[in-house]
Amino acid sequence: MPGVEWVELAVRWIHVIAGIAWIGTSFYFIRLNAVLAPAADPAEGVEGEAWEVHGGGFYRVAKYRVAPGRMPRELHWFKWEAYATWLSGASLLVLVYYMGADAFLLDRSVANIHPGTGIAIGVAAIVGGWLLYEALCRTPLVERPGLFAIVGLVVATGAAWALSGWLSGRAAYIHVGAAVGTIMAANVFLVIIPAHRKLVAAIEAGEEPEAWRGVAAARRSLHNNYLTLPVVFVMISNHYPMTYAHPRGWLILGALALVGGWVRHYYNLRHAGRNRPWMLAVGAAGLAAIALLATAGSPAPTPAGASAAPVDFRKVRDVIAVRCAVCHSAHPTHDLFDAPPGGIAFDTAEEILARADQIHAVTVETRIMPLGNLTEMTEEERSLVGRWSRQSN
Repeated sequence: MPGVEWVELAVRWIHVIAGIAWIGTSFYFIRLNAVLAPAADPAEGVEGEAWEVHGGGFYRVAKYRVAPGRMPRELHWFKWEAYATWLSGASLLVLVYYMGADAFLLDRSVANIHPGTGIAIGVAAIVGGWLLYEALCRTPLVERPGLFAIVGLVVATGAAWALSGWLSGRAAYIHVGAAVGTIMAANVFLVIIPAHRKLVAAIEAGEEPEAWRGVAAARRSLHNNYLTLPVVFVMISNHYPMTYAHPRGWLILGALALVGGWVRHYYNLRHAGRNRPWMLAVGAAGLAAIALLATAGSPAPTPAGASAAPVDFRKVRDVIAVRCAVCHSAHPTHDLFDAPPGGIAFDTAEEILARADQIHAVTVETRIMPLGNLTEMTEEERSLVGRWSRQSN
């Protein structure tokens, strides 16, 4: 729709900028906690300090065991990065997936449901994911970080599997990411910042701050730190359809999330002085194994006998005109676009022939096009395009 893409661009830019700021803050403070050393001349209540050099200057950063005896004149808070990331992400979810539900949220070959039903399923997954996380945080399981992480990974992977039975693969991924992002933002809004406010209020009232609030906030902050890399993968996954369009895309998501959490754990240990480079090697091997298994699970090529007969290009052009050029045209007829997506148009034979490999990749291999199979491309038509593109090479 005219103008919507510019709004989406602005919101996405805000999302990326805020996300970078939030991730950077998380990485910095987790590392800072890990490198704190006993202060050379400790003030009362100081737990540790770190000396740092950056940008041509030296910094001395001290952390109090609970809180200082009196409040400083100015206190810097870290919250708007999280809020801006979540608000812009939620806006993108509405702009891209809910306003464009037929194209991006649903896949008619997966489930022929009404857009409103798909939106309800997506919202329920986000809210339900957060509620389940909060429930688990109120059980003894939260005191066992490793087991807590395994349970969380299993639940997230199961959610991706369930969603992939109702929504498009791309939408299933983004809703798992949105659920995790909501958990992270809610940790800041409902636990971390309120704990900080209680500590500040106690100091201003001349009362003894409650140390457990800081402990609870630190735990949620650490949870956010480990969730960061899996969420970043989901943010960029729409550029890699071989993941979400795979028949076992939900399993690939869980495996890649595991690799992301594993790599984050390596860096957290390294910051604490426990460098274990073998962990990075395991992470790289895990990523390679996922790629190999995913490739091995790809659809088998058409048998040689089935593709021997030459394919009439006119038939392929007719299929593309009906199934693809609705959007990919200099003048799209679909109301979602006022210009060809990605600048790709199939109005002439030359334009189609020039992109034979790309057409094959998105309609035959990953099957992500047409978007949501809006134009109802049939299996026979996909097979025809596949045989033609192989012959063109």
